[in-house]
Amino acid sequence: MNFLVVLLAYLLGSIPFGYLIVKWKQGTDVRKSGSGATGATNVLRNAGRAAGIATLVLDALKGFAAVALARWLTGSEGTPWVIAAAAVAAIVGHIFPVWLGFKAGKGVATGVGVFAAISPLAVLAAAVIFVVVVALTRYISLGSILAAASMPLWTWLWQRGDPELPQMLTALSVSAALIIGKHHENIRRLVGGNENKFAGKS
Repeated sequence: MNFLVVLLAYLLGSIPFGYLIVKWKQGTDVRKSGSGATGATNVLRNAGRAAGIATLVLDALKGFAAVALARWLTGSEGTPWVIAAAAVAAIVGHIFPVWLGFKAGKGVATGVGVFAAISPLAVLAAAVIFVVVVALTRYISLGSILAAASMPLWTWLWQRGDPELPQMLTALSVSAALIIGKHHENIRRLVGGNENKFAGKS
């Protein structure tokens, strides 16, 4: 049962909303333009604001739903480690979806949904970091990286004493590492001083 719960979380996370929205709206493959990602930023760049917002919301919802569903399915029989594994699996599903040859987005919006299901207050704090960094630097990629990196810290600060804290921190740390790792090209451009501003290459 635990394996099936984690597999379901992966399959939920792997629904390629950005790809499907652009395919439906324009008949094109969003991976063949811009950054090549299926996330909200590249969708916005290729198909407009409405498509980008829809992708952002749907990707976040699938991350939240994966964790919530894992909690519901396991019930009293589940363990915090199963929930943690499901959280990571949802982000892995978005980044490496079986439907698109294991190549899609960078996991930011799906991560927001996953993080919100685990530690909503920490998400609010990370969102402030994102907004401030983007406002000051105009780099969406940098804001995403720093916000993701801050999640374990905010969770630890606000949920110390929670018996499930070790599992939550593990899930958040692994998820943040995946998201940051997928931004390796952005990091290279940021270091080199040639990252695109405002829209980024996310």
